Amino acid sequence: MNDSHYCPHTPEEIAEMLSVIGVATVEELFAPIPAELRATTFNLPTGMSEFETFSKMQAIAGENSQGMTNFIGGGFYDHIIPAVVDHLSGRAEFYTAYTPYQPECSQGTLQALFEYQTAICRLTGLDVSNASLYDGGTACAEAAMMALRVTGRNKIVVDGCVSPFSRQVLKTYLFNQDVEVIELAPLDGMLNRSELTAVLDDSVAAVLVQNPNFFGNIEDFTALADQVHGIGALLIGSVYPISLGILKSPGEVGIDIAVGDGQSLGNPLSFGGPSFGFIAATKKYIRNMPGRIVGETVDRNGKRGYVLTLQAREQHIKRHKATSNICSNQGLCALRGLIFLSSVGKEGLAELARLNRDKSEYAKGLLAKIPGVTVLQSAVTFNEFTVVLPKNADSVVLTLLERGIAAGVPLGQYYEGSENCLVVTVTEKRTKKEIDLFARELEVLLCN
Repeated sequence: MNDSHYCPHTPEEIAEMLSVIGVATVEELFAPIPAELRATTFNLPTGMSEFETFSKMQAIAGENSQGMTNFIGGGFYDHIIPAVVDHLSGRAEFYTAYTPYQPECSQGTLQALFEYQTAICRLTGLDVSNASLYDGGTACAEAAMMALRVTGRNKIVVDGCVSPFSRQVLKTYLFNQDVEVIELAPLDGMLNRSELTAVLDDSVAAVLVQNPNFFGNIEDFTALADQVHGIGALLIGSVYPISLGILKSPGEVGIDIAVGDGQSLGNPLSFGGPSFGFIAATKKYIRNMPGRIVGETVDRNGKRGYVLTLQAREQHIKRHKATSNICSNQGLCALRGLIFLSSVGKEGLAELARLNRDKSEYAKGLLAKIPGVTVLQSAVTFNEFTVVLPKNADSVVLTLLERGIAAGVPLGQYYEGSENCLVVTVTEKRTKKEIDLFARELEVLLCN
């Protein structure tokens, strides 16, 4: 292979660089790579102008399905995003900002993160929040590790109704640690409380639950909080932030650490990311929080200012005292969450939540009338609910996709024996016409 394929330098320059690293030829440099894995040619196309490149990208994007009506949820939701979110988060002051290590020149970013923390505390009803995490899954894992540090115990009990994506992230985080993760199988789409009671003992650091859960069901965990606290463990609750417009806050329930994914707060779906995770807790656990916490203070002239009050990363403190190796946060996405919450306000969030619930109830009623379809009725729901179909849910979803309807999340790949179960999500964006069409198309598909 000609050396010029690797870089634009002259043969003399290449030889000099190779001698510095102690090899004679480019072939020798790449010798550890098996021959069958090496590219013989890169076959790069000729360059294009900016206009040609943009046109090409538009053509590729145009091949994606257009006009799809989305009833998919499972942790990623199709919500309305007020125009102000894009406008403010796109300002250069925020869009190009990086980690605010120097408070004297980062007051805007620091204040925005401080206000974000305040919003998360008010949303969850808890005392302290950090300056955000990667996503909902890593937030669950970080909360579990918080509980392990706080209690000094080595067992985490996880409700099987918690998102399977979050459960997988949790197990990955704890894989090489001396920690036992106990997963409880769901009971009719709900927490199996008798099975939970059987495994609770003084080795349990925390119990992780989700509300609404992956089946869409809502549970009141107030009594569970008392039970968990009775053995000296912590209760971790993963929550859907939009639902908190009408549901009890984690703080009201007695949850010690609340986590969740902030995608629904002003962040687009974007094929799965980026998003941000949030975490909030009671004040006594603040020094076990991961990541960074922004605080408000005053300078020597008595003027208000903002600083990184706690930075519990190994980059900043002694490695053995660090609470997390999280290297950054999703600051811009968290900012979008703050702008979203600020723009809709307390009453607006409640109205938004009611719209989700009411439209979901309308859809639930229509689907329940279809012959052969059963709506899971084990609990009240928010904007997601589970239906049992007379056919395999995977095949139903694939057929409806061809008709422009993304019908929901089939449960068969996550729960054994649930091959006919489908979780349907109805947000405020779904119109009566779209819901009616979904019900008609599903009935035609199932009855023919």
